[in-house]
Amino acid sequence: MLKLSDIDLNLLVVFDLLYQERNTRRVAERLSITQPAVSHALKRLRTLFGDELFERTSTGLAPTPGADRLYGPVSEALVQLQETINLSDDFEPAISQRTFQLSMTDIGEIVFLPRLMQKLAVVAPGIRLSTVRSHNDDLKRDMEEGRVDLAIGLIPQLGAGFYQQRLFIQRYVCLMRQGHPLARDSFDLDAFNAAQHAVVIARSTGHGQVEDGLAKAGITRPVCLEVPHFAAVPYLIRDTDMVVTVTSKLFEATGEIFGLCAFDHPLDLPEITINLFWHRRFHQDAGNRWLRGLIFDMFAE
Repeated sequence: MLKLSDIDLNLLVVFDLLYQERNTRRVAERLSITQPAVSHALKRLRTLFGDELFERTSTGLAPTPGADRLYGPVSEALVQLQETINLSDDFEPAISQRTFQLSMTDIGEIVFLPRLMQKLAVVAPGIRLSTVRSHNDDLKRDMEEGRVDLAIGLIPQLGAGFYQQRLFIQRYVCLMRQGHPLARDSFDLDAFNAAQHAVVIARSTGHGQVEDGLAKAGITRPVCLEVPHFAAVPYLIRDTDMVVTVTSKLFEATGEIFGLCAFDHPLDLPEITINLFWHRRFHQDAGNRWLRGLIFDMFAE
């Protein structure tokens, strides 16, 4: 029977990262050590547990059933230990000079940042925010390693290992300029099919479900413009007769400024749950707790 005194804790850290990365080079980069050092640690782990743990395949290291059984308890224990040693961290927002990295879309920047920056100027003037666009596995890795503190949006790929808190639910609307020929008392499916459309192709976001919903409904509307970002939408439709399907929050933030109007979408598109995400490694980090609490207090509905 193994005792804790028989185990070098650093070996468990290497095991945890090997299970995540399935690649000794990437583990070496994350730990700032050499690749031979990682291979040596793996050799010691194999001896310690009497199991190969990882087998080499054409796509990288594949965990054995023994490694699968070990990973959950080992990973959870490391998280608990990390949280315990950080419990004494002090964080004073009024004097902090910390920079927080937030992952969000450009529509998130439009909705959240103006009010959030106004609030920070009063309660935490030394804090800086930096927003990033991280995608899929990059976002998971960036949050695991602390390069991204919080993520906001519809991000279904953030599952195991992440906490989430619901901020609000959005619905889809059809956005157009005031005075648009189709801006009548109602905007039905015939009007939708007759309109010239701009489409936002926001990759790695939940917005792709719009196109999936339209395809399932057999809708083939005239598309005359595709753009990769939401921020351009108000400018594009202010002076044209294009219609665009967006979330209601974009209309709330820009409708009055740009002279736009919105109609309930004629199709029964799913509503969007906008969540706040953080990695479990930083669940007890004092600064992370403070910022996510501030965001929740300001924006949760």
